[in-house]
Amino acid sequence: MRKFLRKNWPEVIFAIFALIFSFWLMTKTFGSNPKMGTITIATKAWSDFAANVPLIRSFSWAQNFPPEYPLFPNEPIRYHFLFYLLVGLLEKSGLPLGWALNLPSALGFWALLLMIYALAKLLFKSRVVAILAIVFFLFNASFGFYYFFQKHPLAFPQTFFDILSTQEFSAFGPYDKSLVTAFWNLNIYTNQRHLGFSYAISLFIVFLYLKFQDNKKTHNFQMAVFIGLILGFSFLLNIAVFLMTVLVLISFLIFFKSIRRYIFISLVLAFIVFFPQYLFIQSSASYFDVTLRLGYLVSDLNIINIINYWFQNLGFHLILIPIAFFLTDKNRRKILLSFFSVFILGNLVQFSPEIAANHKFFNYFMLIGYMFSAYILFKLWNRNYLKPFVLITIFFLILSGIINFFPIYNDSKITIKDYPKNENINWIIHNTKSESVFLNNQYLYDNASLAGRKIFLGWPYFAWSQGYDTLSRDNLRKDLLNTENLTYFCKAVNEYNLNYVGIETRLKEIPVNLDFFNKNFDKVFKNSKDGYVIYKTELGC
Repeated sequence: MRKFLRKNWPEVIFAIFALIFSFWLMTKTFGSNPKMGTITIATKAWSDFAANVPLIRSFSWAQNFPPEYPLFPNEPIRYHFLFYLLVGLLEKSGLPLGWALNLPSALGFWALLLMIYALAKLLFKSRVVAILAIVFFLFNASFGFYYFFQKHPLAFPQTFFDILSTQEFSAFGPYDKSLVTAFWNLNIYTNQRHLGFSYAISLFIVFLYLKFQDNKKTHNFQMAVFIGLILGFSFLLNIAVFLMTVLVLISFLIFFKSIRRYIFISLVLAFIVFFPQYLFIQSSASYFDVTLRLGYLVSDLNIINIINYWFQNLGFHLILIPIAFFLTDKNRRKILLSFFSVFILGNLVQFSPEIAANHKFFNYFMLIGYMFSAYILFKLWNRNYLKPFVLITIFFLILSGIINFFPIYNDSKITIKDYPKNENINWIIHNTKSESVFLNNQYLYDNASLAGRKIFLGWPYFAWSQGYDTLSRDNLRKDLLNTENLTYFCKAVNEYNLNYVGIETRLKEIPVNLDFFNKNFDKVFKNSKDGYVIYKTELGC
Protein backbone atom coordinates (compact mmCIF):
# COMPACT_ATOMS: atom_id res chain seq x y z
CA MET A 1 0.00 0.00 0.00
CA ARG A 2 2.81 2.41 0.90
CA LYS A 3 4.58 1.57 -2.33
CA PHE A 4 1.40 2.25 -4.27
CA LEU A 5 0.89 5.61 -2.53
CA ARG A 6 4.51 6.65 -3.12
CA LYS A 7 4.22 5.83 -6.80
CA ASN A 8 0.72 7.20 -7.39
CA TRP A 9 0.39 9.99 -4.84
CA PRO A 10 -0.63 12.60 -7.49
CA GLU A 11 -3.52 10.37 -8.58
CA VAL A 12 -4.58 9.79 -4.98
CA ILE A 13 -4.61 13.52 -4.25
CA PHE A 14 -6.51 14.20 -7.47
CA ALA A 15 -9.08 11.48 -6.72
CA ILE A 16 -9.72 12.88 -3.23
CA PHE A 17 -10.04 16.43 -4.52
CA ALA A 18 -12.35 15.29 -7.35
CA LEU A 19 -14.58 13.41 -4.91
CA ILE A 20 -14.87 16.38 -2.55
CA PHE A 21 -15.60 18.76 -5.42
CA SER A 22 -18.21 16.41 -6.91
CA PHE A 23 -20.13 16.16 -3.64
CA TRP A 24 -19.88 19.91 -3.10
CA LEU A 25 -21.23 20.60 -6.59
CA MET A 26 -24.23 18.33 -6.22
CA THR A 27 -25.15 19.18 -2.63
CA LYS A 28 -24.73 22.87 -3.44
CA THR A 29 -27.57 22.68 -5.93
CA PHE A 30 -30.03 20.26 -4.29
CA GLY A 31 -30.84 18.94 -0.84
CA SER A 32 -33.59 17.81 1.48
CA ASN A 33 -34.29 17.86 5.20
CA PRO A 34 -36.77 15.14 6.24
CA LYS A 35 -37.05 16.48 9.81
CA MET A 36 -37.95 19.94 8.58
CA GLY A 37 -40.01 18.50 5.71
CA THR A 38 -38.28 20.62 3.07
CA ILE A 39 -36.57 20.34 -0.30
CA THR A 40 -34.02 23.00 -1.26
CA ILE A 41 -33.20 23.65 -4.90
CA ALA A 42 -30.75 26.13 -6.42
CA THR A 43 -32.54 28.71 -8.54
CA LYS A 44 -30.59 27.69 -11.66
CA ALA A 45 -31.78 24.11 -11.21
CA TRP A 46 -35.35 25.07 -10.31
CA SER A 47 -36.97 24.37 -13.66
CA ASP A 48 -35.16 21.07 -14.38
CA PHE A 49 -35.99 19.59 -10.99
CA ALA A 50 -39.67 20.32 -11.56
CA ALA A 51 -39.37 17.38 -13.96
CA ASN A 52 -36.76 15.32 -12.08
CA VAL A 53 -38.43 15.17 -8.65
CA PRO A 54 -41.84 13.94 -9.92
CA LEU A 55 -40.06 11.26 -11.96
CA ILE A 56 -38.07 10.11 -8.92
CA ARG A 57 -41.13 10.13 -6.69
CA SER A 58 -43.15 8.14 -9.23
CA PHE A 59 -40.74 5.28 -8.49
CA SER A 60 -40.12 5.81 -4.78
CA TRP A 61 -43.60 6.75 -3.50
CA ALA A 62 -45.86 5.33 -6.19
CA GLN A 63 -46.40 2.50 -8.61
CA ASN A 64 -45.01 3.40 -12.03
CA PHE A 65 -44.45 0.18 -13.92
CA PRO A 66 -44.57 -0.20 -16.84
CA PRO A 67 -43.09 3.31 -16.65
CA GLU A 68 -45.09 6.30 -17.81
CA TYR A 69 -43.92 9.88 -17.76
CA PRO A 70 -45.60 11.22 -14.58
CA LEU A 71 -46.11 14.65 -16.15
CA PHE A 72 -47.83 13.17 -19.20
CA PRO A 73 -49.42 9.85 -18.21
CA ASN A 74 -51.42 7.35 -20.24
CA GLU A 75 -48.63 6.77 -22.76
CA PRO A 76 -45.38 4.76 -22.45
CA ILE A 77 -42.45 6.82 -21.23
CA ARG A 78 -40.08 8.21 -23.85
CA TYR A 79 -37.42 9.40 -21.44
CA HIS A 80 -34.27 7.52 -20.40
CA PHE A 81 -35.41 6.95 -16.85
CA LEU A 82 -32.88 4.43 -15.51
CA PHE A 83 -30.87 6.89 -13.39
CA TYR A 84 -34.00 8.32 -11.76
CA LEU A 85 -35.34 4.82 -11.18
CA LEU A 86 -32.15 4.14 -9.21
CA VAL A 87 -32.65 7.34 -7.21
CA GLY A 88 -36.27 6.38 -6.57
CA LEU A 89 -35.25 2.96 -5.32
CA LEU A 90 -32.68 4.55 -3.00
CA GLU A 91 -35.35 6.83 -1.54
CA LYS A 92 -37.74 3.90 -1.31
CA SER A 93 -35.09 2.00 0.68
CA GLY A 94 -35.02 4.76 3.29
CA LEU A 95 -32.50 7.36 2.13
CA PRO A 96 -33.70 10.98 2.25
CA LEU A 97 -34.38 12.40 -1.21
CA GLY A 98 -31.33 14.67 -1.05
CA TRP A 99 -28.94 11.81 -0.37
CA ALA A 100 -30.75 9.45 -2.75
CA LEU A 101 -30.17 11.92 -5.59
CA ASN A 102 -26.85 13.50 -4.62
CA LEU A 103 -25.03 10.26 -3.87
CA PRO A 104 -25.26 8.72 -7.38
CA SER A 105 -24.98 12.19 -8.94
CA ALA A 106 -21.74 12.98 -7.15
CA LEU A 107 -20.30 9.52 -7.71
CA GLY A 108 -21.21 9.73 -11.38
CA PHE A 109 -19.56 13.12 -11.82
CA TRP A 110 -16.55 11.90 -9.84
CA ALA A 111 -16.30 8.87 -12.12
CA LEU A 112 -16.34 11.20 -15.12
CA LEU A 113 -13.44 13.23 -13.71
CA LEU A 114 -11.50 10.04 -13.04
CA MET A 115 -12.15 8.72 -16.54
CA ILE A 116 -11.07 11.97 -18.21
CA TYR A 117 -7.85 11.82 -16.21
CA ALA A 118 -7.27 8.11 -16.86
CA LEU A 119 -7.99 8.31 -20.58
CA ALA A 120 -5.82 11.40 -21.06
CA LYS A 121 -2.95 9.76 -19.20
CA LEU A 122 -3.36 6.56 -21.22
CA LEU A 123 -3.32 8.45 -24.51
CA PHE A 124 -0.47 10.86 -23.80
CA LYS A 125 1.51 9.19 -21.00
CA SER A 126 1.54 12.40 -18.98
CA ARG A 127 0.00 13.44 -15.68
CA VAL A 128 0.36 17.07 -16.69
CA VAL A 129 -1.75 16.53 -19.81
CA ALA A 130 -4.35 14.65 -17.74
CA ILE A 131 -4.63 17.41 -15.13
CA LEU A 132 -4.76 20.10 -17.79
CA ALA A 133 -7.56 18.20 -19.56
CA ILE A 134 -9.50 18.21 -16.27
CA VAL A 135 -8.96 21.96 -15.90
CA PHE A 136 -10.23 22.56 -19.43
CA PHE A 137 -13.27 20.39 -18.72
CA LEU A 138 -14.17 22.25 -15.53
CA PHE A 139 -13.56 25.73 -16.99
CA ASN A 140 -14.98 26.09 -20.49
CA ALA A 141 -13.09 27.89 -23.21
CA SER A 142 -15.89 29.81 -24.89
CA PHE A 143 -15.82 33.53 -25.55
CA GLY A 144 -18.51 34.01 -22.95
CA PHE A 145 -16.13 36.38 -21.18
CA TYR A 146 -16.66 38.82 -24.07
CA TYR A 147 -20.35 39.08 -23.21
CA PHE A 148 -19.51 39.41 -19.52
CA PHE A 149 -17.19 42.35 -20.12
CA GLN A 150 -19.80 44.01 -22.28
CA LYS A 151 -22.03 44.14 -19.20
CA HIS A 152 -19.17 44.75 -16.75
CA PRO A 153 -16.51 46.92 -18.42
CA LEU A 154 -12.92 46.25 -17.41
CA ALA A 155 -11.86 48.38 -14.45
CA PHE A 156 -9.28 47.32 -11.89
CA PRO A 157 -9.97 46.24 -9.17
CA GLN A 158 -13.75 46.36 -9.80
CA THR A 159 -13.61 43.62 -12.44
CA PHE A 160 -12.23 41.20 -9.87
CA PHE A 161 -15.20 41.85 -7.56
CA ASP A 162 -17.65 41.73 -10.48
CA ILE A 163 -16.48 38.19 -11.26
CA LEU A 164 -16.56 37.04 -7.64
CA SER A 165 -20.07 38.38 -7.05
CA THR A 166 -21.76 37.57 -10.36
CA GLN A 167 -24.95 35.53 -10.22
CA GLU A 168 -25.60 35.26 -13.94
CA PHE A 169 -23.80 33.20 -16.55
CA SER A 170 -21.81 35.30 -19.00
CA ALA A 171 -23.78 33.92 -21.94
CA PHE A 172 -26.82 31.66 -22.15
CA GLY A 173 -27.53 31.04 -25.81
CA PRO A 174 -29.78 30.35 -27.52
CA TYR A 175 -32.10 31.61 -24.76
CA ASP A 176 -30.47 35.03 -24.42
CA LYS A 177 -29.81 35.39 -28.16
CA SER A 178 -26.02 35.18 -27.75
CA LEU A 179 -23.94 32.88 -29.93
CA VAL A 180 -22.25 31.26 -26.92
CA THR A 181 -24.56 28.56 -25.59
CA ALA A 182 -25.56 27.74 -22.03
CA PHE A 183 -24.27 24.20 -22.38
CA TRP A 184 -20.59 24.68 -21.59
CA ASN A 185 -21.17 25.46 -17.92
CA LEU A 186 -21.21 23.01 -15.03
CA ASN A 187 -24.93 23.58 -14.61
CA ILE A 188 -25.62 20.98 -17.30
CA TYR A 189 -24.24 18.40 -14.86
CA THR A 190 -26.04 19.78 -11.80
CA ASN A 191 -29.34 19.92 -13.70
CA GLN A 192 -29.03 16.78 -15.85
CA ARG A 193 -27.85 14.51 -13.07
CA HIS A 194 -27.61 11.41 -15.24
CA LEU A 195 -25.28 13.03 -17.78
CA GLY A 196 -21.98 12.78 -15.89
CA PHE A 197 -22.63 9.14 -15.02
CA SER A 198 -23.49 8.38 -18.68
CA TYR A 199 -20.34 10.03 -20.02
CA ALA A 200 -18.25 8.20 -17.40
CA ILE A 201 -19.55 4.81 -18.54
CA SER A 202 -18.91 5.71 -22.18
CA LEU A 203 -15.32 6.80 -21.51
CA PHE A 204 -14.81 3.67 -19.42
CA ILE A 205 -15.79 1.53 -22.42
CA VAL A 206 -13.43 3.52 -24.66
CA PHE A 207 -10.65 3.22 -22.06
CA LEU A 208 -11.01 -0.56 -21.87
CA TYR A 209 -10.71 -1.00 -25.61
CA LEU A 210 -7.74 1.33 -25.92
CA LYS A 211 -6.07 -0.28 -22.92
CA PHE A 212 -6.31 -3.75 -24.36
CA GLN A 213 -6.17 -3.10 -28.11
CA ASP A 214 -2.78 -4.83 -28.39
CA ASN A 215 -3.58 -7.55 -25.88
CA LYS A 216 -3.82 -10.96 -27.54
CA LYS A 217 -4.91 -12.86 -24.42
CA THR A 218 -8.11 -14.82 -24.37
CA HIS A 219 -9.73 -12.70 -21.66
CA ASN A 220 -10.40 -10.09 -24.34
CA PHE A 221 -13.47 -12.16 -25.24
CA GLN A 222 -14.80 -11.86 -21.69
CA MET A 223 -14.05 -8.15 -21.82
CA ALA A 224 -15.99 -7.82 -25.08
CA VAL A 225 -19.00 -9.54 -23.51
CA PHE A 226 -18.72 -7.34 -20.41
CA ILE A 227 -18.59 -4.17 -22.52
CA GLY A 228 -21.52 -5.30 -24.64
CA LEU A 229 -23.70 -5.82 -21.58
CA ILE A 230 -22.76 -2.46 -20.08
CA LEU A 231 -23.37 -0.68 -23.36
CA GLY A 232 -26.70 -2.40 -23.98
CA PHE A 233 -28.10 -1.60 -20.54
CA SER A 234 -26.88 2.01 -20.77
CA PHE A 235 -29.53 2.76 -23.41
CA LEU A 236 -32.15 3.76 -20.84
CA LEU A 237 -29.52 5.59 -18.80
CA ASN A 238 -28.98 8.11 -21.59
CA ILE A 239 -30.16 7.42 -25.12
CA ALA A 240 -27.97 10.09 -26.73
CA VAL A 241 -24.78 8.92 -24.99
CA PHE A 242 -25.59 5.32 -25.94
CA LEU A 243 -25.76 6.42 -29.58
CA MET A 244 -22.47 8.33 -29.31
CA THR A 245 -20.70 5.37 -27.76
CA VAL A 246 -21.94 3.06 -30.50
CA LEU A 247 -20.73 5.53 -33.13
CA VAL A 248 -17.26 5.73 -31.56
CA LEU A 249 -17.05 1.94 -31.33
CA ILE A 250 -18.07 1.56 -34.98
CA SER A 251 -15.27 3.99 -35.85
CA PHE A 252 -12.85 1.93 -33.74
CA LEU A 253 -14.04 -1.18 -35.56
CA ILE A 254 -13.04 0.48 -38.85
CA PHE A 255 -9.74 1.95 -37.65
CA PHE A 256 -8.30 -0.70 -35.29
CA LYS A 257 -7.89 -4.11 -36.86
CA SER A 258 -6.46 -5.75 -33.71
CA ILE A 259 -9.68 -5.31 -31.70
CA ARG A 260 -12.18 -5.48 -34.55
CA ARG A 261 -13.60 -8.89 -33.68
CA TYR A 262 -14.10 -7.94 -30.03
CA ILE A 263 -15.83 -4.69 -30.86
CA PHE A 264 -18.11 -6.63 -33.19
CA ILE A 265 -18.99 -9.00 -30.34
CA SER A 266 -19.70 -6.06 -28.02
CA LEU A 267 -21.92 -4.32 -30.56
CA VAL A 268 -23.92 -7.46 -31.36
CA LEU A 269 -24.49 -8.21 -27.69
CA ALA A 270 -25.36 -4.55 -26.99
CA PHE A 271 -27.92 -4.66 -29.80
CA ILE A 272 -29.54 -7.78 -28.32
CA VAL A 273 -29.85 -6.10 -24.92
CA PHE A 274 -30.84 -2.71 -26.32
CA PHE A 275 -33.49 -3.76 -28.84
CA PRO A 276 -36.32 -4.70 -26.39
CA GLN A 277 -35.75 -1.38 -24.60
CA TYR A 278 -35.95 0.42 -27.93
CA LEU A 279 -39.22 -1.30 -28.81
CA PHE A 280 -40.73 -0.21 -25.51
CA ILE A 281 -39.71 3.44 -25.97
CA GLN A 282 -40.57 3.37 -29.67
CA SER A 283 -44.11 2.25 -28.92
CA SER A 284 -45.01 5.86 -28.26
CA ALA A 285 -42.52 7.25 -30.48
CA SER A 286 -42.29 10.46 -32.25
CA TYR A 287 -39.30 10.89 -29.91
CA PHE A 288 -37.25 9.04 -32.52
CA ASP A 289 -38.41 11.08 -35.50
CA VAL A 290 -34.97 12.23 -36.63
CA THR A 291 -34.66 15.03 -39.16
CA LEU A 292 -31.82 16.54 -41.12
CA ARG A 293 -30.75 19.80 -39.47
CA LEU A 294 -27.52 21.31 -40.76
CA GLY A 295 -25.38 23.55 -38.58
CA TYR A 296 -26.97 23.00 -35.16
CA LEU A 297 -27.81 26.51 -33.86
CA VAL A 298 -25.94 28.39 -36.59
CA SER A 299 -28.24 30.85 -38.33
CA ASP A 300 -27.74 32.00 -41.93
CA LEU A 301 -25.72 28.91 -42.71
CA ASN A 302 -22.41 29.54 -44.47
CA ILE A 303 -18.78 28.64 -43.80
CA ILE A 304 -17.94 31.99 -42.19
CA ASN A 305 -20.86 31.82 -39.76
CA ILE A 306 -20.09 28.18 -38.90
CA ILE A 307 -16.45 28.98 -38.07
CA ASN A 308 -17.46 32.08 -36.11
CA TYR A 309 -20.09 30.16 -34.15
CA TRP A 310 -17.77 27.34 -33.13
CA PHE A 311 -14.86 29.68 -32.44
CA GLN A 312 -17.05 31.61 -30.00
CA ASN A 313 -18.19 28.36 -28.35
CA LEU A 314 -14.95 26.35 -28.34
CA GLY A 315 -12.52 29.25 -28.08
CA PHE A 316 -8.90 28.46 -28.92
CA HIS A 317 -9.65 24.73 -28.74
CA LEU A 318 -10.91 25.15 -32.30
CA ILE A 319 -7.30 25.91 -33.29
CA LEU A 320 -5.41 23.70 -30.85
CA ILE A 321 -7.28 20.45 -31.56
CA PRO A 322 -6.54 20.43 -35.32
CA ILE A 323 -2.89 21.32 -34.61
CA ALA A 324 -2.65 18.43 -32.17
CA PHE A 325 -4.25 16.15 -34.78
CA PHE A 326 -1.49 16.86 -37.31
CA LEU A 327 1.37 16.73 -34.80
CA THR A 328 0.44 13.51 -33.03
CA ASP A 329 0.83 9.89 -34.12
CA LYS A 330 -1.45 7.81 -36.33
CA ASN A 331 -3.28 5.93 -33.56
CA ARG A 332 -4.22 9.11 -31.70
CA ARG A 333 -5.49 10.63 -34.94
CA LYS A 334 -7.78 7.65 -35.38
CA ILE A 335 -9.11 8.12 -31.86
CA LEU A 336 -9.76 11.82 -32.40
CA LEU A 337 -11.46 11.11 -35.73
CA SER A 338 -13.67 8.53 -34.03
CA PHE A 339 -14.91 11.14 -31.54
CA PHE A 340 -15.11 13.80 -34.25
CA SER A 341 -17.78 11.67 -35.95
CA VAL A 342 -20.00 12.52 -32.96
CA PHE A 343 -19.36 16.24 -33.51
CA ILE A 344 -20.30 15.89 -37.18
CA LEU A 345 -23.48 13.96 -36.35
CA GLY A 346 -24.60 16.67 -33.93
CA ASN A 347 -24.26 19.21 -36.74
CA LEU A 348 -26.23 17.12 -39.23
CA VAL A 349 -29.18 15.49 -37.47
CA GLN A 350 -31.87 16.62 -35.03
CA PHE A 351 -32.95 13.78 -32.75
CA SER A 352 -35.68 15.44 -30.68
CA PRO A 353 -38.14 18.34 -31.05
CA GLU A 354 -35.57 20.72 -29.54
CA ILE A 355 -32.37 21.12 -31.56
CA ALA A 356 -30.59 22.62 -28.53
CA ALA A 357 -30.65 19.12 -26.98
CA ASN A 358 -27.88 18.20 -29.44
CA HIS A 359 -25.48 19.96 -27.08
CA LYS A 360 -24.72 16.54 -25.58
CA PHE A 361 -22.91 15.54 -28.78
CA PHE A 362 -20.57 18.52 -28.59
CA ASN A 363 -19.96 18.22 -24.85
CA TYR A 364 -19.04 14.58 -25.45
CA PHE A 365 -16.65 15.35 -28.31
CA MET A 366 -14.89 17.96 -26.22
CA LEU A 367 -14.13 15.39 -23.50
CA ILE A 368 -11.50 14.04 -25.89
CA GLY A 369 -10.86 17.43 -27.49
CA TYR A 370 -9.66 18.87 -24.17
CA MET A 371 -7.05 16.11 -23.97
CA PHE A 372 -5.61 16.96 -27.38
CA SER A 373 -5.50 20.67 -26.56
CA ALA A 374 -3.72 19.86 -23.30
CA TYR A 375 -1.24 17.68 -25.20
CA ILE A 376 -0.24 20.36 -27.71
CA LEU A 377 0.15 23.01 -25.00
CA PHE A 378 2.30 20.59 -22.99
CA LYS A 379 4.50 20.07 -26.07
CA LEU A 380 4.81 23.82 -26.58
CA TRP A 381 5.64 24.33 -22.90
CA ASN A 382 8.79 22.28 -23.37
CA ARG A 383 10.12 25.05 -25.63
CA ASN A 384 11.20 27.70 -23.16
CA TYR A 385 10.55 30.67 -25.39
CA LEU A 386 6.90 29.60 -25.79
CA LYS A 387 6.08 29.39 -22.09
CA PRO A 388 4.55 32.89 -21.93
CA PHE A 389 2.39 32.07 -24.96
CA VAL A 390 1.19 28.83 -23.31
CA LEU A 391 0.30 30.61 -20.08
CA ILE A 392 -1.63 33.33 -21.90
CA THR A 393 -3.46 30.72 -23.99
CA ILE A 394 -4.43 28.70 -20.92
CA PHE A 395 -5.69 31.87 -19.24
CA PHE A 396 -8.05 32.64 -22.12
CA LEU A 397 -9.07 28.98 -22.34
CA ILE A 398 -10.35 28.99 -18.76
CA LEU A 399 -11.44 32.62 -18.25
CA SER A 400 -15.08 32.06 -19.22
CA GLY A 401 -15.21 28.96 -17.05
CA ILE A 402 -13.87 30.86 -14.06
CA ILE A 403 -16.48 33.57 -14.55
CA ASN A 404 -19.24 30.98 -14.98
CA PHE A 405 -18.23 29.08 -11.85
CA PHE A 406 -19.38 31.91 -9.59
CA PRO A 407 -23.05 31.97 -10.64
CA ILE A 408 -23.20 28.41 -9.32
CA TYR A 409 -21.20 29.28 -6.21
CA ASN A 410 -23.31 32.39 -5.51
CA ASP A 411 -26.64 30.85 -6.43
CA SER A 412 -29.47 31.16 -3.92
CA LYS A 413 -31.89 28.36 -3.07
CA ILE A 414 -35.63 27.97 -3.13
CA THR A 415 -37.31 25.92 -0.41
CA ILE A 416 -40.31 23.68 -1.06
CA LYS A 417 -42.44 22.30 1.72
CA ASP A 418 -42.33 18.52 1.47
CA TYR A 419 -43.64 15.43 3.24
CA PRO A 420 -44.46 15.08 6.11
CA LYS A 421 -44.83 18.81 6.84
CA ASN A 422 -46.81 19.53 3.70
CA GLU A 423 -50.43 18.70 4.60
CA ASN A 424 -51.46 18.32 0.96
CA ILE A 425 -48.75 15.81 0.11
CA ASN A 426 -49.31 14.03 3.41
CA TRP A 427 -53.00 13.52 2.67
CA ILE A 428 -52.38 12.36 -0.91
CA ILE A 429 -49.81 9.77 0.16
CA HIS A 430 -52.03 8.27 2.85
CA ASN A 431 -55.41 8.49 1.12
CA THR A 432 -54.88 7.79 -2.57
CA LYS A 433 -53.65 4.76 -4.47
CA SER A 434 -50.09 5.00 -5.70
CA GLU A 435 -51.11 4.68 -9.36
CA SER A 436 -53.66 7.53 -9.13
CA VAL A 437 -53.78 10.24 -11.79
CA PHE A 438 -54.70 13.85 -10.94
CA LEU A 439 -56.18 16.49 -13.18
CA ASN A 440 -54.21 19.56 -12.12
CA ASN A 441 -54.15 23.31 -12.65
CA GLN A 442 -50.57 23.88 -11.46
CA TYR A 443 -47.65 23.21 -13.81
CA LEU A 444 -44.58 23.18 -11.55
CA TYR A 445 -44.16 21.23 -8.30
CA ASP A 446 -47.79 20.23 -8.08
CA ASN A 447 -48.69 18.62 -4.73
CA ALA A 448 -49.74 15.37 -6.40
CA SER A 449 -46.53 15.08 -8.43
CA LEU A 450 -44.41 15.72 -5.34
CA ALA A 451 -46.32 12.85 -3.72
CA GLY A 452 -45.35 10.59 -6.61
CA ARG A 453 -48.75 10.60 -8.29
CA LYS A 454 -49.14 11.28 -11.99
CA ILE A 455 -50.64 14.57 -13.10
CA PHE A 456 -52.50 15.12 -16.35
CA LEU A 457 -49.94 17.64 -17.58
CA GLY A 458 -46.84 19.20 -16.06
CA TRP A 459 -44.94 22.13 -17.52
CA PRO A 460 -45.51 21.55 -21.28
CA TYR A 461 -41.86 22.06 -22.25
CA PHE A 462 -40.79 18.92 -20.42
CA ALA A 463 -43.13 16.59 -22.28
CA TRP A 464 -42.92 18.53 -25.56
CA SER A 465 -39.15 18.09 -25.68
CA GLN A 466 -39.76 14.32 -25.58
CA GLY A 467 -42.18 14.41 -28.50
CA TYR A 468 -45.54 14.34 -26.68
CA ASP A 469 -48.47 16.34 -28.04
CA THR A 470 -48.63 18.85 -25.20
CA LEU A 471 -50.63 21.47 -27.07
CA SER A 472 -53.67 19.22 -27.47
CA ARG A 473 -53.49 18.03 -23.89
CA ASP A 474 -53.04 21.54 -22.51
CA ASN A 475 -56.10 22.74 -24.42
CA LEU A 476 -58.07 19.74 -23.21
CA ARG A 477 -57.02 20.37 -19.63
CA LYS A 478 -58.19 23.98 -19.81
CA ASP A 479 -61.52 22.83 -21.22
CA LEU A 480 -61.96 20.19 -18.51
CA LEU A 481 -61.17 22.58 -15.68
CA ASN A 482 -63.63 25.19 -16.92
CA THR A 483 -66.39 22.95 -18.27
CA GLU A 484 -70.07 22.80 -17.34
CA ASN A 485 -70.70 19.58 -19.22
CA LEU A 486 -70.58 16.52 -16.95
CA THR A 487 -70.84 14.03 -19.83
CA TYR A 488 -67.91 15.65 -21.63
CA PHE A 489 -65.84 15.69 -18.44
CA CYS A 490 -66.58 12.06 -17.52
CA LYS A 491 -65.66 10.89 -21.00
CA ALA A 492 -62.19 12.32 -20.44
CA VAL A 493 -62.07 10.84 -16.94
CA ASN A 494 -62.61 7.36 -18.37
CA GLU A 495 -60.30 7.86 -21.34
CA TYR A 496 -57.37 9.18 -19.30
CA ASN A 497 -58.03 7.30 -16.03
CA LEU A 498 -58.37 10.52 -14.04
CA ASN A 499 -58.99 9.58 -10.40
CA TYR A 500 -58.81 12.99 -8.74
CA VAL A 501 -58.91 16.69 -9.50
CA GLY A 502 -56.38 18.72 -7.50
CA ILE A 503 -56.99 22.46 -7.61
CA GLU A 504 -54.77 25.28 -6.36
CA THR A 505 -57.64 27.73 -5.89
CA ARG A 506 -55.34 30.72 -5.47
CA LEU A 507 -53.88 30.28 -8.95
CA LYS A 508 -55.73 32.40 -11.48
CA GLU A 509 -53.73 31.64 -14.65
CA ILE A 510 -56.14 28.89 -15.71
CA PRO A 511 -59.88 29.48 -15.14
CA VAL A 512 -61.46 26.75 -13.00
CA ASN A 513 -65.20 26.23 -12.65
CA LEU A 514 -65.28 25.37 -8.94
CA ASP A 515 -69.10 25.41 -8.90
CA PHE A 516 -69.09 22.55 -11.40
CA PHE A 517 -66.77 20.43 -9.26
CA ASN A 518 -68.54 21.29 -6.00
CA LYS A 519 -71.89 20.33 -7.54
CA ASN A 520 -70.87 17.05 -9.19
CA PHE A 521 -68.00 15.55 -7.16
CA ASP A 522 -67.01 14.74 -3.60
CA LYS A 523 -64.59 17.22 -2.11
CA VAL A 524 -62.38 14.78 -0.22
CA PHE A 525 -59.77 17.25 0.97
CA LYS A 526 -59.46 20.97 1.58
CA ASN A 527 -56.54 22.92 3.00
CA SER A 528 -57.92 26.15 4.44
CA LYS A 529 -54.41 27.61 4.73
CA ASP A 530 -53.42 27.55 1.07
CA GLY A 531 -56.74 26.84 -0.66
CA TYR A 532 -55.75 23.49 -2.15
CA VAL A 533 -58.73 21.20 -2.73
CA ILE A 534 -59.09 17.65 -4.04
CA TYR A 535 -62.17 16.16 -5.68
CA LYS A 536 -62.67 12.45 -6.28
CA THR A 537 -64.08 11.65 -9.73
CA GLU A 538 -65.35 8.11 -9.04
CA LEU A 539 -68.88 8.86 -7.77
CA GLY A 540 -69.53 11.86 -10.02
CA CYS A 541 -68.77 9.83 -13.14
